Amino acid sequence: MQSIDSSILWEITMRAVVVNQWGGPETLTVAELDRPEPGLGEVLVRVHAAGVNPVDWKTRASGALIEWGPLPAVGWDVSGTVEAVGPGVGVFSPGDEVFGMPLFPRQAGGYAEYVVAPARHLAPKPASLTHVEAAALPLAALTAWQALVDTADVRPGQRVLVHAAAGGVGHFAVQIAKARGAYVIGTASAAKHDLVRSLGADEVIDYRAVRFEDEVSDVDVVLDGLGGETAQRSLKVLRAGGRLITLPGPGDVPAETGGVLAQWVLVEPDHLGLREIAALVQRGELKPLVDTVIPLAEAARAHELGEQGRTTGKIVLSVL
Repeated sequence: MQSIDSSILWEITMRAVVVNQWGGPETLTVAELDRPEPGLGEVLVRVHAAGVNPVDWKTRASGALIEWGPLPAVGWDVSGTVEAVGPGVGVFSPGDEVFGMPLFPRQAGGYAEYVVAPARHLAPKPASLTHVEAAALPLAALTAWQALVDTADVRPGQRVLVHAAAGGVGHFAVQIAKARGAYVIGTASAAKHDLVRSLGADEVIDYRAVRFEDEVSDVDVVLDGLGGETAQRSLKVLRAGGRLITLPGPGDVPAETGGVLAQWVLVEPDHLGLREIAALVQRGELKPLVDTVIPLAEAARAHELGEQGRTTGKIVLSVL
């Protein structure tokens, strides 16, 4: 029997994390898959690092929200190097370092050695960041950007309240709101107050010690990444005409808002938004906080850690 050159095998296959049934972190397994090839308008990215987000483990648990393929591969946030470009791509060339959140909310398979993405779902990686740091950015930073800039149009002097201000989306939201000239108030546990202030918050409220609605008022924009009763209670702190943006899901938008605008925002792939985020990074106005770096093969452990809800900033998988 003729043997197969292992170097050729490496070229045509890749390691990827897949989920074969909905359930706990133990359903995540590493599989050997065919390496994808870029089509029209697409690029093939050799992934160096992959970000981990709450939507990853929430969809792993139930399969909700995401349009899955026949063999569900997990993850969206990636940072890596362009390996090949498909026909019609003019913005990238092989060797370019890129980061992004391809295809969301459709399946992307970012927990893998390679991923194919529409070229304009990516942007040049900020030169000042490592791939691990850049992989922490896309989904969470784009969520904060699209909520605060594209949707709320936060302006200088406005009062912005960010819930879970030390979390994945929250720590970016504090920095983005501050870069826009806002007066920023964050909620966080007491142990994280110094960190949140270092990100630019003007006030920090210990949500475990007091009710935030008793401590703050006259807010222009609330960014709520928690949902549930937090969204309803947030209505009390908004001024007339203020805006509540909730992230967990449309079911967390209060039915009765009492004269303020309340809406759900779902992040979208956004080449221009990524470039704006990269510009903030390069100007020193935005920095990703990486809580833990875990090897790709231990993706299940990354989900276990994330589901505990105690991380500060982001969990990232190291692929190379």
